[in-house]
Amino acid sequence: MAMTKEDLLAIKNKTLAGQPKNWIRVGYSTCGIAAGAKEVLEVLSGEVKARGLELQVKKCGCLGLCSAEPLVEVSVEGAPRVIYGKVNKDVAHKIMDEHVCQKRLVEGHIYEI
Repeated sequence: MAMTKEDLLAIKNKTLAGQPKNWIRVGYSTCGIAAGAKEVLEVLSGEVKARGLELQVKKCGCLGLCSAEPLVEVSVEGAPRVIYGKVNKDVAHKIMDEHVCQKRLVEGHIYEI
């Protein structure tokens, strides 16, 4: 028997229900690492720990825009889900201060909302 649209939506909703609501993903494919994703991941992880935030920082594969690496996708309640590009240490700190803590977008680095 084939799956219906409703079956797929039920699977999606069940899967998403178990996921954290607040998270950051850092593109950690070869191009991301070469562009500095390791440092960005360390800054973001360190900031989350230092601030005691309930926010998961994790690696992900290619986000498909190698020329804008390192790419960081941010999803926090109260703010739009955003992909930032050309993120360095300073931008990573701004993402934490502005997007995560103040729910304001970091202008100049937004690649997709």
